[in-house]
Amino acid sequence: MTMRNYQAVIIGGGSAGLSAAVTLKKNGIEDIIVLEKDMEAGGILEQCIHNGFGLQTFKEQLSGPAYAERYIRMAEEQNVKILLNTMVIRMTADRKITYVNPQEGEVTISADAVILAVGCYERARGGINILGTRPAGVFTAGQAQRYLNIEGYLVGRKVFILGSGDIGLIMARRMTLEGAKVYGVAEIMPYSNGLPRNIKQCLEDFDIPLYLSHTVTKVFGKGRLEKIELMEVDENRNPVPGTEQYFDVDTLLLSVGLIPENHLADEAGIVMDPVTRGPVVDDTYMTSAEGIFACGNGLHVHDLVDFVSLQAERAALGAARYLKKGAHTGRKLSVKAGENVSYMVPSCVHPDEAEGNVEFFFRVRKPMEEAELVIMSGDRILRTMKKRKLMPSEMERALLTAKEIGSLTEDVVIHMKEVNS
Repeated sequence: MTMRNYQAVIIGGGSAGLSAAVTLKKNGIEDIIVLEKDMEAGGILEQCIHNGFGLQTFKEQLSGPAYAERYIRMAEEQNVKILLNTMVIRMTADRKITYVNPQEGEVTISADAVILAVGCYERARGGINILGTRPAGVFTAGQAQRYLNIEGYLVGRKVFILGSGDIGLIMARRMTLEGAKVYGVAEIMPYSNGLPRNIKQCLEDFDIPLYLSHTVTKVFGKGRLEKIELMEVDENRNPVPGTEQYFDVDTLLLSVGLIPENHLADEAGIVMDPVTRGPVVDDTYMTSAEGIFACGNGLHVHDLVDFVSLQAERAALGAARYLKKGAHTGRKLSVKAGENVSYMVPSCVHPDEAEGNVEFFFRVRKPMEEAELVIMSGDRILRTMKKRKLMPSEMERALLTAKEIGSLTEDVVIHMKEVNS
C-alpha cells in the first residue's frame, strides 16, 4: 500500500495550527492536513473563558473560545482538513509522521513540509521540590481551569496559589468569583511572572496578597490537603529559616511554568534551544531538519495568543516559500541574545536571500525601569531604541528590515543595556 503524501502536515490544531493552516491555504498550498489530539480544535483557548484575546489580531476583545471560533470558521471557509482525536506518536527528520485515532488505527503518512504547532504543558508538582505527603487537592492551575470552565467543578474552597504565571493569576480571580477564598499567591522570584494587567485585575482588584520571594515548602494532609507551609527565599532561592507561615487550605494550585511540548522534535534529532526548550529556527521558522517548521508555544512560550497566531502565519509563509523554492542555499548568520537578553527567536538569517523584514522575539533577564535596545553586527550598530518598564514576563520584539539583513556580513547580537537613572 502506497504511503499517502501531503504537501503540508500541521501537528496541532490550536491557535497556531489553525493560523498556519489558513495562511497556507491563502498562499496556494491546498494539499494540507491538521492533526489534533483533542476532540475539538482550538487548543487551550476553549477553557479560557475570560476576555482579553484578539486585540492585536481582530482589534477587539474576545474570550478564548470566541477567538478559537474565529480561526475554526476561517479554517472551514478554506476547506482545511482537520483530523480530531488524532495523536501523533512519531515523526522522523525526513518528514514521515505516524498517528493513531479510533477510526483508522495506526497510520503513517509523509509530507513535503511539516509545521509543528504542538503547544506546551504545565510543570507539575513532580517538577518542583515540595516536601510532605501526597494528598488530594494539589492541581496545576490549568487543570483547575479546565475542571471549572469545561467540566463545571469547583476544585476547592480554601485556596493558595504557587507561582504568579498568568494562568495562576487568572485562576485566583476566577476561584474568588466562584465563591472560594484565595489566601494568596506566592512567587519564588522577586518579581511577578505574570502580565502587569493581570496583577492589577486579578490580584489587586480582589485584595489577594502576592508574596514575592516566597515559595511553598511543605504540604500537609492525609486524604485531602489540610495545610501548607510558606517560606521566604534568599537571593539563591533557598528557604530562609524562621520565616515559616502556615495556611489552612484544602487546595494548592501550581502555576510554576510552561514547557514546550517537544518530544516529537527531540526524537527526530532536531536541534533544541536550551533556554526556550523549543526548536532552534531560522528566519523562515525552519528547524535544523529541512522542511520541518515550528511555531507557537511549542517554539517558545508566549504571553499573548495574538503573537502565537502571528508567528504561525510567518512559519506558514516560510513553509510555503520552501514548497515553492526549496531551502535557502546562501550564507547563514546567527542572531544572538546579548546583554540582559535570555533568548532570541528566530536565531539566524539568510542575508543573500532576504525577502522581507524579520521580527525577532525575546525576553529580558530581569526587570528594568529604563533600557536601550541595541542591535549590532560585529562592531556596527544597526539600530538603537529607548525602552521603559521591561519585565521578563512580557515578550519584547525587535525588527530588522530586508535591506539591513541584506547588508549583513557578521553575526547579529541584540542587547538590552540597562540605563541607570
